[in-house]
Amino acid sequence: MADAPGFQLKGSAPERYEQYVAPIMAPFVTALLDAVDLYPGAVVLDLACGTGFAARAAAARVGPSGRVFGADVNEGMLKVAVARHPRMYPDIEFTAAPADRLPYADATFDAVVCQQGAQFFPDLDAALAEAARVTRPGGRFAATVWADRALSPYFDAQYAVIEQYGGPDVAESYAAALACTADRFTAALRTAGFHDATARETTFGITLPPLAEYGRGQLSVTPWGQEILDTRGEEILAEAGRALADRLAGHTAPDGTATLPFTATLTTAVR
Repeated sequence: MADAPGFQLKGSAPERYEQYVAPIMAPFVTALLDAVDLYPGAVVLDLACGTGFAARAAAARVGPSGRVFGADVNEGMLKVAVARHPRMYPDIEFTAAPADRLPYADATFDAVVCQQGAQFFPDLDAALAEAARVTRPGGRFAATVWADRALSPYFDAQYAVIEQYGGPDVAESYAAALACTADRFTAALRTAGFHDATARETTFGITLPPLAEYGRGQLSVTPWGQEILDTRGEEILAEAGRALADRLAGHTAPDGTATLPFTATLTTAVR
């Protein structure tokens, strides 16, 4: 596959996250918010909000009479979230906080959503107990985590590249992030005090930008790509990105884009 001439990483990691993760997140954000049945005037928490993908979409749904909050431990992500959120919707209040120590009163939220963050919680049970505490009785919870990487060819190829360029320890960390099973999640929700916990696999075909550039950029914003960048440098990260694009050559259109299935586990519950 042809290289991307003059490619170099630009912007901070959170800024690149906003750019390169958006295509993959978009349809799953829609599914996540559909699952909690948001309505005008609802009060919503985007837990582990990152740069605010779900928070922005939630604000559009709850309207001027609603309120949206976002919490994340990464202050760099929150800076981008604040800069990016639109002002025509109700203001979104972003706060730096860990998932297991949320700065909100009991029964504050009509809905709590978590888009691809729960697999990184150091203590899933403690985080979900906090989510239950801040959700009002009858309120709804929904989260997505990536399903087995074999169901998402992009992630399967990415794992192989991370193993090749980052080594077995980095690859093992990658595998662990895709190991939060539906049974584990629903059991933790019930223990936390939620009921009617259900989980289902959700798949979308997503068209990615030309992979010669996109693969490197997206890899650079993952914890595992950052490890390769920190230990081996940008040139090796670029080589890993090319290897990823090569592995996906069979899915690539003449214009360099690739349409691939991505599968997540969507878990829901009621407080």
